[in-house]
Amino acid sequence: MRIARFTTGNDPRYAVVDGEPGHEELVVVTGDPLYMPVQPTGERIRLDQDDVRLLAPVIPRSKVIGVGRNYADHAAELGNELPPAPLLFLKPNTSIIGPDDPIVLPYWTEHVDHEAELAVVIGKVTKDVPIERALDHVFGYTVANDVTARDIQRSDDQWTRAKGFDGSCPVGPWIVPGLDVSDLAVLARVNGETRQDGRTSQLVFDVAYLVSYISEVFTLLPGDVILTGTPAGVGPIVDRDIVECEVEEIGVLRNPVLRRA
Repeated sequence: MRIARFTTGNDPRYAVVDGEPGHEELVVVTGDPLYMPVQPTGERIRLDQDDVRLLAPVIPRSKVIGVGRNYADHAAELGNELPPAPLLFLKPNTSIIGPDDPIVLPYWTEHVDHEAELAVVIGKVTKDVPIERALDHVFGYTVANDVTARDIQRSDDQWTRAKGFDGSCPVGPWIVPGLDVSDLAVLARVNGETRQDGRTSQLVFDVAYLVSYISEVFTLLPGDVILTGTPAGVGPIVDRDIVECEVEEIGVLRNPVLRRA
């Protein structure tokens, strides 16, 4: 099942995505599936209809939790050691944008990188959950791009400005519940050229461990998003680039890049 959030020009609605790539339909459902059972309304809308726009599938009411240096090859490419425990940082919910929304590069950075990631969407209040029950608290999975101002990350003593600016967390195109994410491809392409090509089996700390560990630090709320880390191959994005982040069995998250004068 794929759960999308969309608009046709009015208030956002939710739908189950049905059909093969290029022939998808939105099966409209009542309410927000994060909080109530999926119940179709009977309305079906073609995804390629002119007035249909996919939105970020979730807007966290609380927080986005990032995990740094969770792939050994990515830590190595930036000259860093692997952390002994998950390295956590926060992004505000104002960093969230959806599919095809522009990533607007801030004027105060000269080096912004893409970071394709598997994202975890929390489904219930989660505090001090043991590893063996952690996945029971996951609603589903989506694709994220942990856009990072790399020069600012190096110059600042902490990562808030580098990773938390508006539009620095594209997510989408939809959420897939019940997915086995133990060994999925994670890719990034810029203007059609593959930059990142890793697998979730290479995670230093897997999803269950991350949910459990993070729940010892923060109470996780429904809709909170965990970014699980990025594989090697991160690189710069510039004005007019098209960035595509993909996670196998979920889909492709596409965003243009803009730098405003």
